[in-house]
Amino acid sequence: MTKEKFPATQAIRTLKAQGKPFTLHAYPYEDRGGTKVAADALGTDEHRIIKTLVMEDENGTPMIILMHGDRQVSVKILARILGVKTVTPCDPKIAEKHTGYKVGGTSPFGTKKILPVYVEESILSLPAILINAGSRGLLAEISPEVLTGALNPTPVTVAIERT
Repeated sequence: MTKEKFPATQAIRTLKAQGKPFTLHAYPYEDRGGTKVAADALGTDEHRIIKTLVMEDENGTPMIILMHGDRQVSVKILARILGVKTVTPCDPKIAEKHTGYKVGGTSPFGTKKILPVYVEESILSLPAILINAGSRGLLAEISPEVLTGALNPTPVTVAIERT
């Protein structure tokens, strides 16, 4: 029996250093395939797969938003909660500078810069979630308690149906 080899990403190193329990799951990454491809490949509900989205306000202040794979962020509601005029997705190159991860492989763990993290509140009630482990096609299965213990995210209610 051979043990599957996974890349040693900064996210994995961070989780290990914090002593957080996780299980890695690899899947064939497809450019622009999104969470649906991951859910289909892993035979799980897309709602359990959590997207790590790097956004910024009108002043260019970056933040991370964690959202269900089958939902999207209402940027209007998020801006209102944060008390800013606008929130928009970061340009992929800027997001990479903030996090150290390529888009499609962005993890909230072990980011290059410490960014505020917001989490859709309903994610915290799931028994387990799958979240990017710092490489395209690699997810870490963790409990929401691991997420909150590692990141101390601010819960928000900003999910809307994906269009």
